[in-house]
Amino acid sequence: MPKNRAKFPKAPRPAPAARGGAFGDVPFLVAVILLAAYGVVCVYSASSYNAEVQYGDSLYFVKKQIVGFVLGLAAMIAVSFVNYEKLKKAGLPALILSLVLLALVFVPGVGKSNYGATRWIGFGGFTIQPSELAKYGFVLFAAGYFAKDPARMRTARGALPVLFAGLAVCALVILEPNMSVTMLIAAVTIGMIFLAGASWKTLFAIAVPALLAVPALIFMEPYRLKRLSAFLDPWQSPKGEGYQLIQSLYALANGDLFGTGLFRSRQKYRFLPFAESDFILAVIAEETGFVGVLLLFALIGFIVWRGFRIARSCDNFYGYMLASGITLAFTVQTALNALVVSGCIPPTGLPLPLVSAGNTSLIVTMAAMGVLYGISRHNARGKFHKMQ
Repeated sequence: MPKNRAKFPKAPRPAPAARGGAFGDVPFLVAVILLAAYGVVCVYSASSYNAEVQYGDSLYFVKKQIVGFVLGLAAMIAVSFVNYEKLKKAGLPALILSLVLLALVFVPGVGKSNYGATRWIGFGGFTIQPSELAKYGFVLFAAGYFAKDPARMRTARGALPVLFAGLAVCALVILEPNMSVTMLIAAVTIGMIFLAGASWKTLFAIAVPALLAVPALIFMEPYRLKRLSAFLDPWQSPKGEGYQLIQSLYALANGDLFGTGLFRSRQKYRFLPFAESDFILAVIAEETGFVGVLLLFALIGFIVWRGFRIARSCDNFYGYMLASGITLAFTVQTALNALVVSGCIPPTGLPLPLVSAGNTSLIVTMAAMGVLYGISRHNARGKFHKMQ
């Protein structure tokens, strides 16, 4: 039961799958690098034609992705050598920095707009997307807060600081507007409270208003209503709001069982908008088919499984919460992207982590995975010293 989880870590039994030897969970590390490297290939395939037409350089997007991959790999390795317990003190500063960066998006001359949304901060030719930093900044804060006193989750009052922090981040993100990331952070907030050991009563009191807020947010903005209508029947507006979903479904159908072959997608020829970013999964499905998507999600599932195994193997509550929160954010974002591309939920702008084009997302996600790998190394060293 959830209320018993607050007694963690009385019996922190290391999980066999997360032991990984003295070097930590090497299979997890290899899987993350492999997925990110595969993402570089997919970005080239999905973007080469559009990049040639729009920028006169078929390698425009993939060159940026390679830079992001190299920087992300460096960040992942560097962060893995940091003792994750030192990150406890960084929780509140990380949350404050996240809120400041999210607020800077609305400052004229600093915030950058694209396709009717203001989600980026620009400094010369360099841009970052604060919401990508904010989700992990929130995880750092929540993990540190719960670790100070796990027993505080026995009362609903104990969850309020984390709940208010999550609401603050969501409020700034929805103003951009970015409903997909708002839903992601809301889900991570509820998930972190659940993992900390909140009672079912507390979870119910938090989850019900959150679910009721979704239709309220949709009805507040006309464009969201149009997207909802297009989701219910995209063929009512095949050249308008329903266009993107229809093109995504065409790509999925064209992929059939084994796909059209790598680099041979038809929808990437400017039929499918955002083919290299939010809808890259549709291009992957078209080129590699159902079997290719199945293998891709097997790799993603392996990363998720190892991430939660690393969390389970921790010998302290902070490591458990931090590893669980990072893995949870990665899992929820992946699920939301897949649901959008397949037409299971209304279209929203959310990249497939480690695969879609976008340097901020790639670098931050790889750095977060570096924290996870660092936790596994810490767990392995602790077990090794106990055996001596």
